[in-house]
Amino acid sequence: MTETDSRADLRPPGLKADEKTTLLTFLDYLRDAVAAKVVGVPEQEARKPGVDSGTSLLGLVRHLTAVEHNWFTWAYEGTGTDPWDDEASCADETVHDALVAYRDASARSNRIAAACEDLNRTGVRSLRETPPPSMRWILVHMIEETARHAGHADILREQIDGSTGR
Repeated sequence: MTETDSRADLRPPGLKADEKTTLLTFLDYLRDAVAAKVVGVPEQEARKPGVDSGTSLLGLVRHLTAVEHNWFTWAYEGTGTDPWDDEASCADETVHDALVAYRDASARSNRIAAACEDLNRTGVRSLRETPPPSMRWILVHMIEETARHAGHADILREQIDGSTGR
């Protein structure tokens, strides 16, 4: 997907889709919603904190990129490095670069989930002080995490240029 792709074709899964397809389709819908809120925003505006906590559109994309890597690649698959070390080192990253990295991380996450034949299978390690979660837990958690930040992105984008809606 490129920044100019029309996403009108993005639809929810069929009512009788299997569980993994349903979870991944809803997660992809939310990922796309976050990315859509950033496309077309000038660099300076995307970096500008919109709330006192310092949250910006670019910061949300970077955070979600790290979360994708953290849960799917590092924790579930057991490969890669801890991405939290990299999250703050992206000062020179452009909005375009951040979106490419987010889409790449999402695609890798989808490949890892697609290769999982049993959603009850647990990952290699946990990001918490609990046993490693199952793929099902990770998918549901990522839907929750991405939806929460999609809502934040909605508000930040509206503050920037009044744009509302998906």
